[in-house]
Amino acid sequence: MAKEIKRVDYFYCSFEDQPGEAYKLLSFLASVGVYLHAFNVVPIGPFRTQFTLFPQETSKLIAEAKKANIRLEGPNPALLIQGDDEMGALVDIHAKLFQQNINVFSSTGVTGGKGSFGYVIYVRPEHFEKAAQTLGV
Repeated sequence: MAKEIKRVDYFYCSFEDQPGEAYKLLSFLASVGVYLHAFNVVPIGPFRTQFTLFPQETSKLIAEAKKANIRLEGPNPALLIQGDDEMGALVDIHAKLFQQNINVFSSTGVTGGKGSFGYVIYVRPEHFEKAAQTLGV
C-alpha cells in the first residue's frame, strides 16, 4: 500500500469523566456492529470527556446512537490517510495543502508498528472540498 486518502465523517459525543466511559462506549459500538476507522478521546473541562468517532458507516452509527440516546454532534468531514510508513511520509501531503493555502487546523497520526501509518487531517469546513480535490479525493 503506497498511500490511500479518503473522505471520512466524524462525530463528537461527550460523557462525564469517569473510569470506564471509553470501555462502555466501545463495547456498545462493537455489540451493535459499528466499526470505526479511528477514535479519539480528550478532556473538555474538569468533569467531561469528548469522544471523536470516525465510523466506517455513518448511517449505522447515527441509527445506533439514536436508539441508545447518545447525542452526537456531526457529521463533520475529515481526510483519512493510510499508507506505508517511511521517513517524510506526510511531507508531500502538507506541501500540497500549503501550496494551495489550505490550513490544517488539527491532525492526528499514528504508526501501525509494522511499517504502516494512519493520519487524520481536519481542515475548516469551508476549505474541505478544496483540500480533498488538492489531494485527489
